[in-house]
Amino acid sequence: MRNKDFLSILDLDEGGIDGIIQMADKIKKGETPQALAGKTIALLFEKPSLRTRVSFEVGVKQMGGTCIFLSNSEIGLGVREPESDVARILDRLVDCIIARVFSHRSLELLSENTSLPVVNALSDRAHPCQALGDCLTIFEHKGGMQGLKMAFIGDGNNIAGSLALACSYAGMDFTIASPENYQLTSSVWKSADSISKERETKLSWTSDPQEAVQGADVIYTDVWVSMGDEKEKQERLSIFSSYQVNEILVEGANDGFIFMHDMPAHRGEEISEHMLDHPNSVVYDQAENRLHAQKAVLADLFGYR
Repeated sequence: MRNKDFLSILDLDEGGIDGIIQMADKIKKGETPQALAGKTIALLFEKPSLRTRVSFEVGVKQMGGTCIFLSNSEIGLGVREPESDVARILDRLVDCIIARVFSHRSLELLSENTSLPVVNALSDRAHPCQALGDCLTIFEHKGGMQGLKMAFIGDGNNIAGSLALACSYAGMDFTIASPENYQLTSSVWKSADSISKERETKLSWTSDPQEAVQGADVIYTDVWVSMGDEKEKQERLSIFSSYQVNEILVEGANDGFIFMHDMPAHRGEEISEHMLDHPNSVVYDQAENRLHAQKAVLADLFGYR
């Protein structure tokens, strides 16, 4: 890592994504390093979770550490107590903070007020652990990432942003198909564009899903209504209605493409009823690989090489 924390794909050092993926692959195939032996990890979760909580709790335990789970009702981050106070207290009691928050600014405030490593388990701006688990999945199924193309269909949200950065770092082309007003944020686009030019990959946007999937090796989608967007549900369902990933759309991809979704999935909305069970679907591999990728992140933060 460039710094003590992992808040964004941008925190990976030069060539870091390849190193993390190779470490995750090694961990999955062999013994887990006991890099957290004697360590206590705080899981600070403002948002509910299945895959993220279970994969982190299991991973920390397998690495020899102990978890303390802190829900939003217990902490009231930024409401009951300011982030700075929470960080300073935890700094004296635990060895690492893994936080799943509404606002990315909360992660930054935690980081600024503790010497401990802070890991982003999801924020409104980024979901880097998900992107690393996805890269591991692509590595497993395609034998590498260099020279491949990912087509992301849907909202330019935190998942899409982290994937754009990760794909650019990994030498993959990245195309997002979204309505014009739901593109990647300008800051993420600027960062991903800079990386893609350096790595000589392609970064592009289109409003046409059929155009995006042409020649794709990976087709990826996410929910149209993320946590926090519930008030916009009906509007979003209408706007994104032509962006469903289904059996007809994926026919435009390359032979041997893989279909990915970070889940939870809403059948009949962003995907057709049986898309998760499509022969080319790897969604359950993705879910498992969160465990191995996150163990690699923690191993790196605690000095294991």
